[in-house]
Amino acid sequence: MTGSLPFEISGKTRIMFILADPVAHIRGSVVLTRELRALGHDIAVLPLHVKPADLERTVQAIRAFHNLVGFGITIPHKIAVVSLIDELLPQAKLVGSVNFVRRNPDGALTGDNLDGIGFVDGAKQSGIDFIGKRVLQLGAGGAGRSIAFSLAAAGAKALGIANRTESRASELAAAVHRAYPACQAFVAPAKAAGYDAIVNTTALGMQADDPLPVDPSGLSPEMSVSEIIMSPEITPLLRAAQLAGCRISLGKSMLEHQVKRLEQLLAL
Repeated sequence: MTGSLPFEISGKTRIMFILADPVAHIRGSVVLTRELRALGHDIAVLPLHVKPADLERTVQAIRAFHNLVGFGITIPHKIAVVSLIDELLPQAKLVGSVNFVRRNPDGALTGDNLDGIGFVDGAKQSGIDFIGKRVLQLGAGGAGRSIAFSLAAAGAKALGIANRTESRASELAAAVHRAYPACQAFVAPAKAAGYDAIVNTTALGMQADDPLPVDPSGLSPEMSVSEIIMSPEITPLLRAAQLAGCRISLGKSMLEHQVKRLEQLLAL
């Protein structure tokens, strides 16, 4: 039948939500459903449009949804949801944000943050490593927090963090340095010169009229440029990086490389 799904959704299908605001750009539901089904799990992932004012009551309601295996969290809820979760696993505690939650049989919620390790694994598959590198990270929000810690854990020598609210970048840099003293973490302007790798963790690039998060004139062929934005797949920043001869990593690779770890979190 034209327009039919390539799989069945029945009463045996377990459901996952992705809580976000807005949801029109969400591609993670497609990627996660495809990857989890490829691993043999009868799961369907659905975007759920939740305004910040409605986040708490939505999470409380989820506790009563017995065929819900868990949910993902994305912009702008990754930090706000932390106080609503019963148990935070070590990485979520370290970074102070959550991107996946398991709903336990009794309705209790267990949260983790897989963004950073998924990002590093995805970049590695694209031929990018961060050992001994000077990295400029653009953004210090929910995903950015997780990625900053994982960049340091992956061996980055220096991590400059550029953020619109400088105090947030300063707090994150201090936290990263405390956790990983070998990584020099500091507040930096959004200028590419002097770095080996540029990582965009902001939402700039999702909308057609967004400004670039960094001046592309500072890009050079020996640099790598990585995104976390999934739609569009080739953001204006990645397009500029390609023109400059940089190696790139797509946003979708971060999510694709979280699936095995998500499988463990959800105890599938």
